[in-house]
Amino acid sequence: NVATPGQRGWAWWRAELKAVARAVPRKGVFCVLLAGWVALFHCAGNSVLGYVNTPSLFGWWLWGYTGGWAKALANPWAVLGSEESVALFVPWVVPVLLWCQRRELLALPTRVWWPAVAGLVAALGLHVLGYLVQQTRISLLAFFGGLYAMVAWVWGPRWARAVFFPFLLFGLCMPLGSQAERITFPLRLFATTITAAVAEVGLGIPVIREGTRLLDASGSYQYEVAAACSGIRSLTVTLALAIAYGFLSLRSAWRRWVMVASAIPLAVAANVVRLLLIIVAAEAFGQRAGNYVHQNDWLSLIPYVPAVLGIVLIGRWLAERRQPGVGSPSLGPAAASSKPSPSESTV
Repeated sequence: NVATPGQRGWAWWRAELKAVARAVPRKGVFCVLLAGWVALFHCAGNSVLGYVNTPSLFGWWLWGYTGGWAKALANPWAVLGSEESVALFVPWVVPVLLWCQRRELLALPTRVWWPAVAGLVAALGLHVLGYLVQQTRISLLAFFGGLYAMVAWVWGPRWARAVFFPFLLFGLCMPLGSQAERITFPLRLFATTITAAVAEVGLGIPVIREGTRLLDASGSYQYEVAAACSGIRSLTVTLALAIAYGFLSLRSAWRRWVMVASAIPLAVAANVVRLLLIIVAAEAFGQRAGNYVHQNDWLSLIPYVPAVLGIVLIGRWLAERRQPGVGSPSLGPAAASSKPSPSESTV
């Protein structure tokens, strides 16, 4: 750390930013490539002008989650409360994760890796295909693929491997739109099946399941597990947390993959907990009580508790013991000047 112990606030950040800027090789080349890539997708990224009247891929992406700036500004809480709102934060989270691991990244050997140019060309071809067939999601995939190829080209395969997991988060930026039902319906069936089984076997509450409906045998309450309550939000949030936790806390690739894979059952468990809370409230106090549990914003956060605890516990179980005396690399002048290596009621 080049910032002196007495530095605080903006002085520390300014010193740290300068140190990182000095330590990153070929940053000018990357910035030029990035600017050209962004300009291409901004000026010719979307061909579905009949639906979203903008040539910009980024404008199309923002419209897919907000319905446009006017709608977003008129009711921002509705936008942030949507099922796929996590995607709006991903472009900001990825740089933060890379910043948190800046010392580990800067300690890696860098080199210009020309084979990555093939990946950039492939991404460009994929975008052309998506543009011609009017499938902007393909172009969005091409944008992130090309961005990853540029990292590999400018800084080499070691950097590409190191930033792979943060780049996985960009997969959450893909708007599902009308394709969401293919994911949400199986999740709804799975969640209702498990909820009914746990309620009857574990809690002794006789719940009848009819497709995605949960109802009491006496007819005192009934709930339809709607698409919005399929658990897609808890799945995306848990996946994002698992990827971030694995990247920051684990080093081995297999440990990180185990962490990511564990997000799926944890997300399902979180949604089941939420549905069970509604069923228990309805069983004890009637349909209105279950509706209250479903609609209360604070109570809706309770299911995330087991998901977060599960991620932390699995992370500690997978944690690697670091050798004593091994610290973060310095960002001082020596590191900065080092030369790179040559290698019904709805719930």
